[in-house]
Amino acid sequence: MRWLDHREVTPDPLRGAIIALGNFDGFHLGHQAVANEAIEWARAEGRPSIIATFDPHPVRFFRPDTPPFRLTTLEQRQEHYLAAGATAMLVFHFDGELSGTSAEDFITKVLIERLGAHGVVTGEDFSFGKGAKGNVDLLKGFGAEIGLQSRTVGAVIDGDAAISSSRVREALREGDPQEAARLLTRPFAVRGIVEHGDKNGRKLGYPTANLNLESYLRPRYGVYAVTGRVLATGQELMGAANVGIRPQFEPPKELLEPYFFDFSGDLYGQEIEVAFHHFLRGEAKFDSLDELTAQMEKDCEEARRLLSAAQT
Repeated sequence: MRWLDHREVTPDPLRGAIIALGNFDGFHLGHQAVANEAIEWARAEGRPSIIATFDPHPVRFFRPDTPPFRLTTLEQRQEHYLAAGATAMLVFHFDGELSGTSAEDFITKVLIERLGAHGVVTGEDFSFGKGAKGNVDLLKGFGAEIGLQSRTVGAVIDGDAAISSSRVREALREGDPQEAARLLTRPFAVRGIVEHGDKNGRKLGYPTANLNLESYLRPRYGVYAVTGRVLATGQELMGAANVGIRPQFEPPKELLEPYFFDFSGDLYGQEIEVAFHHFLRGEAKFDSLDELTAQMEKDCEEARRLLSAAQT
């Protein structure tokens, strides 16, 4: 799948595309509805389809001190967009120049001239341009006048509220990965390079693969039933993981620490993805390492039971 940069002129084979415009972090059911409309429109007219995203997120640009909230990396988004059927991913690099571009110039100079878009699909609340003054009415009015077609897709309603990234984040912060997975259509997953740690888990008989959470949203601290995937080999693993600051050990250090069942290989330096399936308990400090070890054994038994039940 091609990975396009909005600062560069789109290659000729991808000009005339239908672009799904939005941030699409998480790529939940609401995002998928917008993307599917763009992909189906493009296929009906024999055109390429492109799904856009922003990096960094505009919130991060305007409020850099905002706590981490990302649901996916660019690499994960690219895989999700490819699986949806898009021809390419377009990354809008959100910086001072882009944030200062007027809505009209965004349509004429970026979408039409540089990217060569034939049409765009957005959610009904999509805004763009300096001061977020651009909206779907401008796309349908001014955009249409200069040759850019546009369509909008309404929010996907679930229960009494629209599906949104905020709902996914709230579910994860509350320790409900199953609800997050329902909205995302897949489990929330953290991807990273396995680092060397203090080897406390190894000393207790539960060697873990330590991952830095980086810019990912922090789910509720605690222990989860998880699955893992080694990206280089595709190997699938089952396990239990603690995410948090490890209150049993000093100094506190925020990590995602999965322990994979029936695995004895070396994962250091490997890129893996850890998917959250079930919340088992909150993070806790025990009176002794023996109590911690006993609880870890119970956690692993429960995680194995839950993950095995899901496979039957």
